[in-house]
Amino acid sequence: MLIIPAIDLKDGQCVRLRQGLMDDSTVFSDDPVATAQRWASEGARRLHLVDLNGAFEGEPVNAGAVEAIAQALPDLPIQIGGGIRDLNTIERYLAAGVSYVIIGTQAVKEPAFVRVACREFPDRVIVGIDAKDGMVATDGWAEVSDQRATELAARFEEAGVSAIIYTDIARDGMMSGVNVEATVEMARASSVPVIASGGVTHLDDIRKLMHYSREGIAGAITGRAIYEGAIDFAEAQSLVDNFMRVG
Repeated sequence: MLIIPAIDLKDGQCVRLRQGLMDDSTVFSDDPVATAQRWASEGARRLHLVDLNGAFEGEPVNAGAVEAIAQALPDLPIQIGGGIRDLNTIERYLAAGVSYVIIGTQAVKEPAFVRVACREFPDRVIVGIDAKDGMVATDGWAEVSDQRATELAARFEEAGVSAIIYTDIARDGMMSGVNVEATVEMARASSVPVIASGGVTHLDDIRKLMHYSREGIAGAITGRAIYEGAIDFAEAQSLVDNFMRVG
């Protein structure tokens, strides 16, 4: 199980939002590459990047920063989401050195696109499922659909996605604790590995999630907590590593 630092990009800066609201953001750094290098130096084995502007506009906006990070850290796996709506965008990111692309809104609106992307770029596609009260949210979380998150996860089981990132948007950026129950429900809904996101605030959240690692929880993304010091990143990853060795 991986602890994955999040780097959310807005207007070229590293920020954190509360519940996905673009007008409720905190700037943590104006140097995305330096931020990425910080987490790499602390032992991160993967980075989670989000182009927040891209998520709202439907096309990459902060691709330059993403590509700069990939170039600076060529041996560190990077996953990127936000504004990925066509195959050309995927190809561009992968050619730049990104390891995985995350399809969110398009996965809900055009599920066939995910299957095509998985066929064209095997083992490189992750589906991001963002939910509020168990219902799927799209378009930078601005719209909430009438589709259950677990049902959507089951639909992609045979598509060949490498993982599902599940975000409870009511918890994201609120420092209120991860929704373990909903994340476990998502992991049980399909055989696709699930990466938890939204509300990972304390080491207790990590402890709760790691006990379900054998049920398909493969990682946890954390952002505000590691930037504000509520979680020591290296300590969190060490905790999980020791648990996995003993278990």
